[in-house]
Amino acid sequence: MATQDTLTGSLFAGRYRVTRKLGGGGMADVYLAEDQELGRRVAVKILHNRYQNDEQFVERFRREATHAAGLSHPNIVSIFDRGETDGSYFIVMEYVEGRTLKELIRSRGPCPIPVAIAYTRQILSGLRYAHRNGVVHRDIKPHNVIVDPEGVVKVTDFGIARAGASQMTEEGAIIGTAQYLSPEQARGAPVDQTSDLYSTGIVLFELLTARVPFNGETPVEIAMKHIAEPPRAPSDLRPEVPEDLDHVVLRALAKEPKDRYQSAASMDSDLEAVAHGGHVPVETTEAATMVLGGGVVDTTAATQVARRPRTGGDIPPDFDPTRKRKRPVWPWLVGAGVALAVVLAGFLLWGPISDLFRDTKPVAVPFVVGLPQAQAVGLINDEGLVPRVRQVANSDVEEGVVFAQNPTEGTRVEAGTQVLIDVSSGKPEVEVPSVVGQTRDSAVAELTDAGLDAQVNEVSSDKEAGVVTAQSIKPGTLVVEGTRVRINVSTGPRPVVVPNVVGLPYDQAASELQSAGFGVSRTNVDSTLAAGVVVDQEPAGGSSSTRGTTVRLSVSRGPTTQNVPDVTFQDESVARATLENNGFRVRVVREATDDPDLDGIVVSQDPPGSTQAAPGSLVTLYVGRFTEPTTTSP
Repeated sequence: MATQDTLTGSLFAGRYRVTRKLGGGGMADVYLAEDQELGRRVAVKILHNRYQNDEQFVERFRREATHAAGLSHPNIVSIFDRGETDGSYFIVMEYVEGRTLKELIRSRGPCPIPVAIAYTRQILSGLRYAHRNGVVHRDIKPHNVIVDPEGVVKVTDFGIARAGASQMTEEGAIIGTAQYLSPEQARGAPVDQTSDLYSTGIVLFELLTARVPFNGETPVEIAMKHIAEPPRAPSDLRPEVPEDLDHVVLRALAKEPKDRYQSAASMDSDLEAVAHGGHVPVETTEAATMVLGGGVVDTTAATQVARRPRTGGDIPPDFDPTRKRKRPVWPWLVGAGVALAVVLAGFLLWGPISDLFRDTKPVAVPFVVGLPQAQAVGLINDEGLVPRVRQVANSDVEEGVVFAQNPTEGTRVEAGTQVLIDVSSGKPEVEVPSVVGQTRDSAVAELTDAGLDAQVNEVSSDKEAGVVTAQSIKPGTLVVEGTRVRINVSTGPRPVVVPNVVGLPYDQAASELQSAGFGVSRTNVDSTLAAGVVVDQEPAGGSSSTRGTTVRLSVSRGPTTQNVPDVTFQDESVARATLENNGFRVRVVREATDDPDLDGIVVSQDPPGSTQAAPGSLVTLYVGRFTEPTTTSP
């Protein structure tokens, strides 16, 4: 297998672009990747290199993919792909952005009691589905339970799961984590679904107290405590834990599987009762009493557990801890007599008796959670039971789908018994807060806390960058939880193109820039260009800048020297005009000449033509003046 450094950024198995390492364990490392075919983020679990030739570990790794791939449930991490590439065995699974229960307990300590119950019920929901499909997880612990930002719990890591009951040992080694092992796992005995419920009881204990019920220096010491030492009630460590919740935890932690909850549904039913302020049934209280007594019920333990006063018809018969539970004989005799009577009267009264029997015999409550309301009502009616529908808002369940029932599945009740089903009426309504004027992060946090989906849209504006300038839904409006609210967040003023004004007279250049929304500053500089002409600008013309920016203009003072026109051999008047038009002053000096053609013509000039001179400087023209030659007598 590639190292972490080489794997990050690579295309794994020709399909998964690895982003970063999420974590690792004793058997495998997990990486965040993007599925290039489906465009979704996934978690890729890759077996450590040192185990790729170990048949036991490879089989365990394959087992995880096999068992989990067949389970599709909201509280179980989904498996998308599995395989082997370049000698590396891998599993591709749903990426859950969140933290494990272990991380939450370590960082926050004991969990709020209602939240602890809610998390545990979601674990039980996933286990109930797995158990119904014949899969026992065998390694339930907070490390294998992820909570996403919405509070949805996902059970992961089916690496040591088995289909049905099985031995917990592999080549003599106990599989699992010592603090969460059931007693039968610690003994290497066969396990079934009640082993998962024992481990779930420990997880609930830890959620409530931030401690595990059994700990020690070595795994063997911890295992022996699972087998022989009675647990403490959570309320011993946290007094505000309700007594009935103590009973649920203690019943789950019974040493013998037969004394525990026999299904995830029955444990969930008790937790539901506690969550609604109700009481657990007598059998749970008795089981808790037995657990506190170390497996043998005594009056002291019974007194400690059964503290809740009961009045009226709620008073149970006295519980004799020394009495062995024996089935009386008389019900069998009565049953035999009734059966004989039915047989004797069978031919004559078969129809009426069978109808009466069918109407009064106990029936099992069907499992309707997850079904549409109409289908659930139909199933309940088919069993001769009476459905009672209660519409309840639920953020996690589609509208019209059942998410809870009472009694729970498998409970045997008389025909005509009412079955309460909670049907999702959709997501609850929430009020949209006002976030205009807040910073981006503050607005997103407030909308998220309100149960809304904040969508940031960056826009240019005259507001400071990072400030919310508008929101798509008016504050105070009631909307369905999860509704998307778009907020406009300022990126500052919009950039515009700076006009190019180089070569223009300053007044014209300044006017153009101010019309485009820019400020103007002027600096006079030496230049060969005429005075008042823009010779440079900053920012440059054609570049982008925000309105209000000051454009600095460099303006010519005019040239310091200029070319002197060559006016020699020109008529005096023409030469004078040429020089004066170029900004020079003219002085004429006349020189006598005997050449009539040079009369009134510039013979020479100072400075000479085509040389440089300061503007306005004096140019002397030497102009010919014809003089007749003088004749001398001999």
